[in-house]
Amino acid sequence: MFPSLEAKLRRFEELEEQLQDPEVLANVDKMLAVQREYGGLQKVALSVREYNNREADIEAARMMLDEETDPESKEYAQAELNELLEAHENHQKELEDIAAAGDAMTYGSCIMEIRAGTGGDEAALFAGDLFEMYKRYIETQGWKWEAMDVSGGEVGGYKEIVFSITGDGAYLNLQFESGGHRVQRVPQTETQGRVHTSAATVAVMPEPSEVEVEVRDEDLEIETMRAGGPGGQKVNKTESAVRITHVPTGIQVKCQDEKSQHKNRATAMRILRGRIIEQRQQKIANARAEHRRTLVGSGDRSERIRTYNFPQGRVTDHRINLTLYRLDQILAGDLSELVGGLLEFDRQERLNNPDPENN
Repeated sequence: MFPSLEAKLRRFEELEEQLQDPEVLANVDKMLAVQREYGGLQKVALSVREYNNREADIEAARMMLDEETDPESKEYAQAELNELLEAHENHQKELEDIAAAGDAMTYGSCIMEIRAGTGGDEAALFAGDLFEMYKRYIETQGWKWEAMDVSGGEVGGYKEIVFSITGDGAYLNLQFESGGHRVQRVPQTETQGRVHTSAATVAVMPEPSEVEVEVRDEDLEIETMRAGGPGGQKVNKTESAVRITHVPTGIQVKCQDEKSQHKNRATAMRILRGRIIEQRQQKIANARAEHRRTLVGSGDRSERIRTYNFPQGRVTDHRINLTLYRLDQILAGDLSELVGGLLEFDRQERLNNPDPENN
């Protein structure tokens, strides 16, 4: 068995006990945080528990087989043991995949940021296209999304859009979308039909609970200001915008999408925790790069990961050398081949070059 999975089971059992603790149940914030972490671990922990229980059943079946003397009863006991062993072998393969996936299996919700890069108005329009692509994919998966902070472009699209995604497997499937996305096409403003290259960056961060990422009040610098952007006088009458700086990491988050300062602060804190986790993961990824020559999930925003070429109708993921001539379908939200290819590549990479902590 994998020590990392056993550790998750132990933590899950600790949380089970906490959910029976009157002090936890009396504290709504604490209870919600425990429930959230409990829910994130549940799928993995219950699978490990089932595996361990079957090991006990196999041992009991072997003892029964040794004790049986009647040929018919012995045959029945052997058949039962064979069935348990087959199920156990298949389950072990599933747990190998779970261990290889690491913490991605325990995170459900995530936060995605899409920012326009080089290319001016065309980059903002491309960021809008990426958002629509992911939104349609989210809908096909039965997940939910919620806008957290939005900054529109001058002629459409987005300078930046931040939104949360909630659903089983959301982070697991979208974790490798982080990085630089490049588009090659004729912009709407181009009069001579020349192909331009623009870019946008995507960041996908797991949304951790307050238990997983503790942020102390004394480590925060909080500023309030009047919101900018569309909305006229109503937007600027009150200081509803919030900027939070996490002093130990230097991470800064600004939210102004809500009219309520309280809501903007709550949203900013959610994004802040995600960025803290993202920073930690980046450090781990850098350390693993020495252990694993290729690292599909580096999460580096500056790394160019994918090109969308409109004249040729193709999409190329540079990390796994996958080119698909289905640009229209992909922009319409059919990301199954891209997502599946990246997950399988990472799975094989992890199994062939396992991280020490997952052994």
